[in-house]
Amino acid sequence: MKFRSNIGDIVKPLVTLVDRALPRPAFLELKRAIVSLGEERFRTGYQTTFWFDFKSEPTNLVEQAVLQLREKLPAKLLKKCVGVEWWLSRMRTSNVKVDFHRDRDNALFDSTGEEVSPAVSTLLYLNACTGGLLAVTRDDPNPENQAMAPDRFDFDLVAPAENRFVFFDGQLTHGVLDARNQIPGQRLPREETVRLAIAMNFWNRIPLEVPTYSASAHYRKLRLR
Repeated sequence: MKFRSNIGDIVKPLVTLVDRALPRPAFLELKRAIVSLGEERFRTGYQTTFWFDFKSEPTNLVEQAVLQLREKLPAKLLKKCVGVEWWLSRMRTSNVKVDFHRDRDNALFDSTGEEVSPAVSTLLYLNACTGGLLAVTRDDPNPENQAMAPDRFDFDLVAPAENRFVFFDGQLTHGVLDARNQIPGQRLPREETVRLAIAMNFWNRIPLEVPTYSASAHYRKLRLR
């Protein structure tokens, strides 16, 4: 399997990468708190999303990090953003259960069929792992392909690494490669390291039916002391 590699100015990259994104003490506190959650909602993390309005004060360590990471984004991308939808992305890359997709307001899509995407999609990685490259492309997901992968393997690729922050246009297709950095298919031999990341979508409007963290009973170990 061959993937595109962006070199210099030959092709403008789709993804921007920032290493050492958070101050070390803040990063370690955040990582410890997320690790301490153990298996809490491990299998339903992608359905456990929260809304953080920029008019509100942060109530947990993730939202505190959001305000710091926001400074890493170009001002022109943030001009109309009113807040962030966030969730925990935790998986074993031997069993990737997230197909290629475009981020969207899921409740709006389910009720009207209208597909509205965030202004910016971002991830903060908490560790390195076996495989698990992020693959980003302009091409559409194809429901007829394995893991809904696009027909062309024409990806910008990002390796997970501790305290690495990445961002890209919220309308772009993206997915996670498996432990062998191939399109996910059948389950592979289980690896011990869990791929840990936080997904944070910056929106110009409030997505439907996304609760605030303070209104939820989940992830209490992330609360600000």
